[in-house]
Amino acid sequence: MATTAIETRRTLVDALLPWRSLAFQLMIVLGGSLLVALLAQVVIPLPFTPVPITGQTYGVLLVGAALGSRRGAASLLLYILEGGLGLPFLAGGKSGWPAGPTGGYLIGFVAAAFAVGWLAERGWDRRFGKAVLAMLIGEVLIYGFGVPWLSAFVGTTKSLSLGLLPFIPGDAVKLLLAAATLPIAWRLLGKRNAGKTGGR
Repeated sequence: MATTAIETRRTLVDALLPWRSLAFQLMIVLGGSLLVALLAQVVIPLPFTPVPITGQTYGVLLVGAALGSRRGAASLLLYILEGGLGLPFLAGGKSGWPAGPTGGYLIGFVAAAFAVGWLAERGWDRRFGKAVLAMLIGEVLIYGFGVPWLSAFVGTTKSLSLGLLPFIPGDAVKLLLAAATLPIAWRLLGKRNAGKTGGR
């Protein structure tokens, strides 16, 4: 039973790359921040809101699930730091500290990565149904921070029409894509390991 619990708490990254050195762990955290930065450059601006559609959300959910709670949250904190220090890593190549209308979403990224990672450490990323629930919790946290923050700039009534409702269809697609990615990766990993065990 103890072995099963330990096995369940492994993240996908731990299963793929089982090295434990501090330098390697820091590289994983850096890699997670760079992945989110790369996906942040996929941008569809909307003329009626300061919040664009980006690939960030998919990256946040994926990094959280693949890296786990602490490394996932650390990756997103590093991502915010990188943007704050002037690197063009935020949406559409922008930079700056999370002080503007979209700052709450950036803070929500950290909370979402931690929560999704915590659930993934408990096996929620291995079956599509549970993965969907984990990613949905992550999305709720992102908007739970982002929309109230946006309301300070545009008002409570407009914050829903500018910061939530237009993004639900796109985020539903990204959520389902992230939820499908992890179980597929686990299945492929299982087949690879089975092939190694059964082959000569």
